[in-house]
Amino acid sequence: MSATIMVVDDRAGIRKLLQEVLQSAGYDVLTAASGDEAVALVQQNSIDLVLLDMKMSGMDGLDTLTLIKEVAPQVIVLIMTAYEELEVLKEARRRGAADCISKPFDIEELKATVAGKLRAVSA
Repeated sequence: MSATIMVVDDRAGIRKLLQEVLQSAGYDVLTAASGDEAVALVQQNSIDLVLLDMKMSGMDGLDTLTLIKEVAPQVIVLIMTAYEELEVLKEARRRGAADCISKPFDIEELKATVAGKLRAVSA
């Protein structure tokens, strides 16, 4: 059984790229263009891991992270950010983020991080 991953980013190009990369790696992939959409999808689906952008229009990544963890505390959340803001990243970890991936990301590194986090949970 393959894991289900959700990509949350307000930029369609990033969502499409990550969806294609993760599907080719054998994962089921859902996408959300906003925090509100992401929280609704988590409520309606069994999601194993979320790739969550920090800077989005509307609800930001931190608020989205908080709501996802309230709805589904077991979900692994990886934060994606182009901004190495230490305080924000510390706050994201405090709210339950498992790790942070810097943008622009290396596709192979991203796939390895996702696989590693999913393996750690299933072990």
